[in-house]
Amino acid sequence: MFVDSHCHLNYKGLVEDQQAVLGRARAAGVSKMLNISTRASEWDEVIGLAEREDDVMASVGIHPHEADVHADVETETLVARAAHPRVVGIGESGLDYYYDRSDRARQRQSFRAHVAAARETQLPLIVHTRDAEEDTYEILAGEMGKGRYPALIHCFTASQDFADKVLALGLYISISGIVTFKNAKALQEVTRTVPLDRLLIETDSPFLAPVPHRGRPCEPAFVADTARFLAELRGEALETLAEATTANFCALFAKATA
Repeated sequence: MFVDSHCHLNYKGLVEDQQAVLGRARAAGVSKMLNISTRASEWDEVIGLAEREDDVMASVGIHPHEADVHADVETETLVARAAHPRVVGIGESGLDYYYDRSDRARQRQSFRAHVAAARETQLPLIVHTRDAEEDTYEILAGEMGKGRYPALIHCFTASQDFADKVLALGLYISISGIVTFKNAKALQEVTRTVPLDRLLIETDSPFLAPVPHRGRPCEPAFVADTARFLAELRGEALETLAEATTANFCALFAKATA
């Protein structure tokens, strides 16, 4: 019924009881989970889990926080690792000017390398952006002019203007449990405007547990709670939203269903 389009199953808070986490997700109706990597040292572990579990898929990428210490990870490396049959996406990558844990120029360089890998492989680019709307859009749009590539903005928390611009580029928007928070009124308004055929849902677990699970490690089962909130927010039947977001995931991450 649901797909968790972005989770970190190998992170502390989930990995200690990973099989039970997967079992609860399946019991909640989660049919697919995309396990996201953020640094090269995770790639083997993330891919290994996808090899063992039919409903788990993997990505390969370098988070912007890790850009400084992964200066050697270029497009060719990403393309080579993405050839694995269980790797269905590139990322997460992007720009994070909120924490600035890596040099901004290096973040942009890494981001462009990921875009090039997505263009070459035609696997979706999983974009992280925080306090960096202008530069993120400039890179996405400029790179799209060199040749199209599939992409989504994960854990969307940006402005209506940014949403409109990336939708015009053909990107998808993924909504996390943040949308259920009391102080997320602006995000809720943006979320109402996202076309149903461009909408994805995610947990970003073990982070950002939605209401009513605040204060606990998030897990893929909780994507059902976010879906229920979104359906009510948007005035749609839960079944409609679940079917659409699952179909959107399958259309975007075509390798996952090949």
